[in-house]
Amino acid sequence: MNIKYLWLFSLMLFGYSTIAQIVTVRDNNNRQPLELVTIYSPSVDLGIFTDTKGEADISVFKGATDIQFSSVGYRTITRSYAALEANNFRVFLSIEDISLSTVIVSASRWQQSSRDVPNKITTISPKEMQLQNPQTAADMLETTGMVFVQKSQLGGGSPMIRGFATNRVLITVDGVRMNTAIFRSGNVQNVISLDPFAVENTEVVFGPGSTIYGSDAIGGVMNFYTLTPTLSGTKEATITGSGTMRYSSANNEGTIHADVNIGLDKWAFLSSFTYSSYGNLRMGKNGPDEYLRNTFVRRIDGRDSVVANPDPLVQVPSGYDQYNIMQKVRFAPNQKWDINYSFHYSETSAFSRYDRLIRPRGNSFRSAEWAYGPQVWMLNKLKINLFEQNKLFDQMTVRLAYQLFEESRIDRDLNDLNRRTRTEQVNAYSVNVDMEKKINGNGRLFYGLEYIYNGVGSVGRDTNIDTNESVRASSRYPDGSDWQSYAAYASYQYKATDQLTIQLSSRYNQVGLNAEFDRTFYPFPFDNANINSGAFTGSVGVVYNPREDWQIGTNLSTGFRSPNIDDIGKVFDSSPGTVVVPNPDLNPEYSSNVDLAIARTIGNIVKLDVTGFYNFLDNALVRRDFKFNGQDSIVYDGALSRVQAIQNVAFAKVYGVQAGIEVSLPLGFGISSRYNWQKGSEELDDETEAPLRHSPPSFGITRFSYNRSGFRTELYAMYNGEIPNERLAPEEQGKEFMYAIDDNGNPFSPAWFTLNFKAQYQMNNGTSLMMGLENILNERYRPYSSGIVAPGRNFIVSLRTQF
Repeated sequence: MNIKYLWLFSLMLFGYSTIAQIVTVRDNNNRQPLELVTIYSPSVDLGIFTDTKGEADISVFKGATDIQFSSVGYRTITRSYAALEANNFRVFLSIEDISLSTVIVSASRWQQSSRDVPNKITTISPKEMQLQNPQTAADMLETTGMVFVQKSQLGGGSPMIRGFATNRVLITVDGVRMNTAIFRSGNVQNVISLDPFAVENTEVVFGPGSTIYGSDAIGGVMNFYTLTPTLSGTKEATITGSGTMRYSSANNEGTIHADVNIGLDKWAFLSSFTYSSYGNLRMGKNGPDEYLRNTFVRRIDGRDSVVANPDPLVQVPSGYDQYNIMQKVRFAPNQKWDINYSFHYSETSAFSRYDRLIRPRGNSFRSAEWAYGPQVWMLNKLKINLFEQNKLFDQMTVRLAYQLFEESRIDRDLNDLNRRTRTEQVNAYSVNVDMEKKINGNGRLFYGLEYIYNGVGSVGRDTNIDTNESVRASSRYPDGSDWQSYAAYASYQYKATDQLTIQLSSRYNQVGLNAEFDRTFYPFPFDNANINSGAFTGSVGVVYNPREDWQIGTNLSTGFRSPNIDDIGKVFDSSPGTVVVPNPDLNPEYSSNVDLAIARTIGNIVKLDVTGFYNFLDNALVRRDFKFNGQDSIVYDGALSRVQAIQNVAFAKVYGVQAGIEVSLPLGFGISSRYNWQKGSEELDDETEAPLRHSPPSFGITRFSYNRSGFRTELYAMYNGEIPNERLAPEEQGKEFMYAIDDNGNPFSPAWFTLNFKAQYQMNNGTSLMMGLENILNERYRPYSSGIVAPGRNFIVSLRTQF
């Protein structure tokens, strides 16, 4: 284990204990305990969750008359504390897939009912996670049917949300931003560092989220909330946990996972570990021959040789390994204080970038090697919650975090003895202070402060693979550069009537960047680049609920992305014949977005929802032709290459519709479907418009389910529309090696669909068996813009036990 930094937080706090009262929440049908049920009281304005036993300490709600119990897929009920006491503090929830109301956190960083939130937000519940059983966090997002995922290699997953991706969408983990100063405009795979087995809930916010989350939140925000340590609430210790074993056939995956929670009266300790091994991925049998892996490069007797693949359906090389560790400590001395320390560590083995290994050069391959080195992510976080009503706040949360990111790129051209290694390391520090205050009974004010610092280290080495001699080489980024952000935000929610809610939000962000350029390898006409710019964003949202079965909402919002180190300082061979050079004269890009959403339920049997959106990105940071020292071409890696740079020279726009339907049928059957259509374009140098690279084809998912007596099954279809050659982004049109070829000999992205089946059986002893068969028809397809072909027919089996 290569852990370079470990922080030790020691906490010694004293307080008084309270008399705990434990409530138990179970499924009304099979009497199984329900984990992660939200227990919330508007009068106390506090929410808690049940543990793996379905239990929670509700002593803080004593005397309350409006305690709500809600969980995704179950009917929300409200009970008084007295009624709970009369029923021996036992609660039974009935399944109700049709509902307009869920408890969400992402809109304001505090718990709210979805009926009062103007943003379009979708959630992934633990129940859905267990049935779908995804390999990675990227695959988990794909199960929503609302997030498109691109993969350049098996060890990847770049989410696209409403036509934006990479550094224009934001990832947070337990409220801490994961985006760094080197998130690029190309595809990124940092989301796979998250362990799906350690995630207890996921929320995706669609559209700009900059007023709450700052830079990068233009297309949307993905919020991952990991497992929470659970107190026993009594003098007796409790030990709970789970273990999982999983196998899938398409890449011969083997995964083991275990988590254990030790709960004491005031202390709780949670440990989680997951290890996964993935072999080379096998594609489907039925599809375009262009996708086959007929040959690959192998070094034989000191020479690079192109050899025949004994099985062209196997994508060689694509396998890798990964492990995740999580440790949490919780201390709650009394009702006012709740203190949590979290440690996350994730590391992969090196993994090949598959799309670069299939790039041609003449009649052969361009690269003999192209891999990402081990991807490392570490997070240390201290979270302090204070529940105390005073003039400034009713609740306050302070988050102090340190993250370490490490990644590298290793490549070597065919028949070249020089192996290039470029290694980057980011040390990311952040401080968040979030507060919530009730105002005059009908209003809630959410406000806070944020500080972020990213220090970037970047080094380059060239190694002769015959002699093993290594020399210093040019780095990918300016070594020792930094990026800082200071921000203050406020959001006010006003309940004008029982039917009408208005939410106003604003944020001011100041961003500073400093990069010092080493002129040893490139004769830059400048020594450094500095940015110090401000950005003001805001939003106005209105939600109208004329009846319990109707919801109408609209949201006007703005977002921004400030230039980062990748934008301003990268030197990178972007494609054959071109080279990207630094540009110190950059400014933030801004988006303006409007949403209109309508949802309705019909008799608790049918739910319909549709959201239309339009997002305009101005002053867009895009890659365009550029001049370097007055020249439009320079020699780079021995070849004359056209010069390009990131510039504020364009606009982009995306508009579309997201729609869904859910139908609850008798006897435990159900049907649901989600469909997404969007169209995106960006301005070119000649002021014409071309398709936007990260705007995917229409896509969706339709499910037919059965849920009864501990047995769940789901037959579902996933589908994507076609993107013909004329609607491919210009950058994609030049990647013929990744696409199918149409009748005119031009690359295009064909339409595809897969048929899939999942089943889960819950035994009474806490053990559940999950089996699945994905891509039943064994289709050979490559999702839009992806470098690797999707899995063929894939058998999955998983065994999970809880104690």
